[in-house]
Amino acid sequence: MGNTHASGDNYINHEKGLWSWLTTIDHKRIGLMYMIVILFFFLCGGIAAMLIRLELFASGPLFDGNTYNQILTYHGAIMVFMVIVPGIPAILGNFFLPIHIGAKDVAFPKLNLASWYVFMAGAILAISTLFTTKIDTGWTFYTPYSIKTGTAVVTMVMAAFIMGMSSILTGLNFIVTVHKLRAPGMTMGRIPLFVWAVYSTAILQVLATPVLGITLLLLAMERTLGVGIFDPARGGDPVLFQHFFWFYSHPAVYIMILPAMGIVSEIIAAFSRKTIFGYTAIAYSSLGIAAVSFFVWGHHMFVSGQSEIAGIVFSFLTMLVGVPTAIKMFNWLATMYRGSISFESPMLFAMGFLFLFAIGGVTGIMLATVGLDVHFHDTYFVVAHFHYVMVGGTLMALTGGLYYWFPKMFGKMFNEFWARISFVLIFIGFNVTFFPQFVLGAMGMPRRYADYVPAYESLNKISSIGAWTIGVGFLVALYVIIEGLMSKRIAPANPWGAKTLEWQVQSPPTHHNFEVEPVVTAGPYEYR
Repeated sequence: MGNTHASGDNYINHEKGLWSWLTTIDHKRIGLMYMIVILFFFLCGGIAAMLIRLELFASGPLFDGNTYNQILTYHGAIMVFMVIVPGIPAILGNFFLPIHIGAKDVAFPKLNLASWYVFMAGAILAISTLFTTKIDTGWTFYTPYSIKTGTAVVTMVMAAFIMGMSSILTGLNFIVTVHKLRAPGMTMGRIPLFVWAVYSTAILQVLATPVLGITLLLLAMERTLGVGIFDPARGGDPVLFQHFFWFYSHPAVYIMILPAMGIVSEIIAAFSRKTIFGYTAIAYSSLGIAAVSFFVWGHHMFVSGQSEIAGIVFSFLTMLVGVPTAIKMFNWLATMYRGSISFESPMLFAMGFLFLFAIGGVTGIMLATVGLDVHFHDTYFVVAHFHYVMVGGTLMALTGGLYYWFPKMFGKMFNEFWARISFVLIFIGFNVTFFPQFVLGAMGMPRRYADYVPAYESLNKISSIGAWTIGVGFLVALYVIIEGLMSKRIAPANPWGAKTLEWQVQSPPTHHNFEVEPVVTAGPYEYR
């Protein structure tokens, strides 16, 4: 089908005017609308992160304690509910999942648009709390404090509830699309690994998100109606909230990381010039991670007084997640082995993902060990661990994925030099920020504290300098995207020489993706 000049008919210029975007049911346009708002929220959450590290640069107060708690809460809530959980499925999943399987759109295009509006409604409601009494509970809304605080808890939990509804609608759409709209010859054994990852994520979204929704609804009912569910003073149990919350929130970690793993599979196959090693094992390990993730929530609660038997069982199951994850790591490395690797910026981000996610995974195994977890619980060791997984994993992969598919999405080439600079700044800044936090945690520095004893100061200074380096790195990445959009560098149809179906359509894709329905005769990574 080849490439056409960007001025030809494509999804961007198919219809004109803002109204055509706000009422569109084209999955590609909806993906771009998600991209704009999620990048904006990422900027907001990033500013909050910079303020946190400014406070912690030196001992002694910069903000008062309440203000610090509010900044911390908004950083966590924005990053989790508005950036990392929706990020990859909403942007790249929406844009590429139908093209990957040879479909013209998702199964329910109007529902897809509705899910964007539902997400926006929840996000606007969440941001509105900034202009009222704010919120200071931390992003987990832990009881009993979240029942007693005078801040805007009900508004924020209802916002999270609404955004969860958007997540469920998107997941439902993707599951039906994968099952019902595959092109002729596109068997489940031939769909790209990114589709497998987003499909596994969609199952998690549909099954786990309602639990969070019900939990937040119960919390709102308790605050507004005085029903005794989590408040001990009313005969409730605050630990019950933790069980409910983590039953969703641990699968949510894999809602964040599985799509990232899908991106890495695509990039490594393309830039190693090799058929992916162990396609079936990687595909089924996505489903394996999704399945096991429902049974590990109790490792968040080793110090909550749960029984020793429960602790042992949850410890074992948590370590079990390492098995399908290790399968992926091994197969990615085996794909790269003796491949003709080219180190363009998407590949740098994929390799950065491998390094950072490996550290996140190994420290996760440490935290799954009950004896170690008792010492590390609620310290900066935990903060470092989950940032290595969420930021080192999800955001590295999202940035790499945006670079990888940028030529296909917009028909333009970005500036490779500045893209590599962004990688260097983000990668170095990330390790300088979070590796010292492992040491701080082992030394006993508690998380969420606005101040600390002078013994922790030197490592906190290093950490804060690293955080500002990451901030500059992501600003450079934003510059790369904007400069690429404004440039005159027309992208070839397949600049990376990749083999999956989306590279067979024009850049940018037409309104209906394919001129004629494709017929698939081989697997997705057939390099010869």
